[in-house]
Amino acid sequence: MRQTTMAKPAEVVRQWYVVDGAGLTLGRLATEVATVLRGKHLPTYTPNVDTGDFVIVINADKVVVTGDQEFKKNYYATSQWAGGLRVRSTKIMREQYPEEWVTKAVHGMLPHTKLGDKQRLHLFVYTGSTHPHAAQQPKEMKIKG
Repeated sequence: MRQTTMAKPAEVVRQWYVVDGAGLTLGRLATEVATVLRGKHLPTYTPNVDTGDFVIVINADKVVVTGDQEFKKNYYATSQWAGGLRVRSTKIMREQYPEEWVTKAVHGMLPHTKLGDKQRLHLFVYTGSTHPHAAQQPKEMKIKG
C-alpha cells in the first residue's frame, strides 16, 4: 500500500536560486518563479505547508513584454480615498519601477492567503546584476524564454 507523504514545516530544507531576468518575458519569468516559491517543483510539495525555496531575480530592468502590452496594459492602485486612484502604464512601470513591476507579476501568481503572504517574503528583486545574498550561495536557475 502506498502512503502519501505530507511535509512538515520543521522538515523543510530551503534552497536559494538566482534568476537573470535579462531578455526574459515577464509572464514566463513570473510563472517559473512562482512555481519555485510555492515549492511545486519538489516531490515533497504539500499544499498547506510552505515548502518553497528562496528566489533572487537580478536584472529586473531588462525584462521585456511582447506585443503592444507596453502601451495598452495599465497597473492600478488605490488609496481608498476619493481621487486616490493611481494608474501607471507598463512602459512607466518597466522604466521607473522595474522591481515593483516584476514583484507584482509574481505576487499575482501566488495564493492570496496567509500561506501566500509567507511565500511572498521569499522573493528578492534587484535591478542590477549584483545582489547582497552571496553568503547563501544561490544556485543559478535557467528559464526558457
